[in-house]
Amino acid sequence: MNNTMISFHAQHTIDQLALSYLEDLWIVRDPKEPRCYTIEFFFKANPYFTDSVLKKEYKYVPPPAASNETPDADGITDSMLQFSWARDVEPSATPIRWKDPENALTKLHPRVAEVDGDDDDMPAEAGSFFNFFEIADDPFEIGTQIANEIFSEATDYFMGNIAGDELDSEEEDSEDDDDDAEEIDLEKPRAKKQKKE
Repeated sequence: MNNTMISFHAQHTIDQLALSYLEDLWIVRDPKEPRCYTIEFFFKANPYFTDSVLKKEYKYVPPPAASNETPDADGITDSMLQFSWARDVEPSATPIRWKDPENALTKLHPRVAEVDGDDDDMPAEAGSFFNFFEIADDPFEIGTQIANEIFSEATDYFMGNIAGDELDSEEEDSEDDDDDAEEIDLEKPRAKKQKKE
């Protein structure tokens, strides 16, 4: 759990145990629209589910006008230039084949919707990390973070070479400030000890 965002969403111990069986992670870009992709998590045999690959697809849904467009000399169309992630991308849900459906992690730790009627589309509780696969909606933008930030630095994350993000650096800065308060002023002479007679 070397990424703060993934650690936050895999906060349940059982999620962390299930993710410990993760062997590989791939991003497969859409050949027609490379801003869209499928995230593939490859797992070794585990006590939680029978799937060896869990996928989350972010599928390009071209606007209706795109079918009538003619690309320019560089192969670019107006709809490519007007691309909007919110409008043109549709995330998909992938059911997980749980070995024990009664103890499915997404059932033990479901995503809880906001009850105050707020229209911000953010759940009150994220629940299990595996809700990311079984629910199409990705309000926390886990997929975009994995595809655009984590995957490109996957080896460094695995090896623990990523220094951390802003939250970690702020904590380190405050620890450094505490250390500064205890520093000895080398410019000021030390008080001499009294000799005992």
